[in-house]
Amino acid sequence: MLEAKIRATADRHGAEFMLVGGIGLVVIMLFVNLRGTGITILEIFLASAMLVAIFIGFLKSQQPYYSLYLTKHTVRYVHKYGYWCIAHDNLHSCGIPKAHQGLETLELNAVGIKLNSIDEFLTDLTPRLAGKLLIEQRHIFLQAVKMHCENGNCPSEWLIEETTYRSKAGLEYTGLMAMFANRMDNLRTVTGYDLLVPAAALDRDIWRFSALLNRWKLNPEKVVKTLIEESTT
Repeated sequence: MLEAKIRATADRHGAEFMLVGGIGLVVIMLFVNLRGTGITILEIFLASAMLVAIFIGFLKSQQPYYSLYLTKHTVRYVHKYGYWCIAHDNLHSCGIPKAHQGLETLELNAVGIKLNSIDEFLTDLTPRLAGKLLIEQRHIFLQAVKMHCENGNCPSEWLIEETTYRSKAGLEYTGLMAMFANRMDNLRTVTGYDLLVPAAALDRDIWRFSALLNRWKLNPEKVVKTLIEESTT
């Protein structure tokens, strides 16, 4: 089966960060030891910067090399804590989530996905990944909530997700799965979309990727072949 892969930007330059940070830290330590005097404030600052670079590089190296896989049947988002999958028939539309307040509009730095059935999506989602996404994407969701709420009067359920959820199809969810389902429901109320794919998970800007997924919805096989051809040239 043909499968196109999209690389995330989040994992890029991880090795470079660790290499530069490691070399810089060694150089600073050698310089201080050879000089034979106490370390200065500037050297402490530089050493701290090198440690931060090593830590950032380590975090980047933990991210999946490819974040999205497209076939003519599914689109799969891969996270270091698991993955979610959307069948072609379950994808309704994609776009850039926006929140409005009066004449002001805020575009979120992510691609929004609207589903035909959240129950079908939640079937393959693990509680572990659901919990991580709740945490990682909370700041994006709160940006939309703050814009959507007038005078800061937001419903409490938008700020703290409930641990029980009943879908329109009558299915019951509890725990992390219910919290994620409630987040999806609230996100749709605020932006019109159920899911978010952050910009860091993409190899192109959010507008181009949104257009790509909408083209995949119309003609999945053609889009997959085009992506494979692009990756080999």
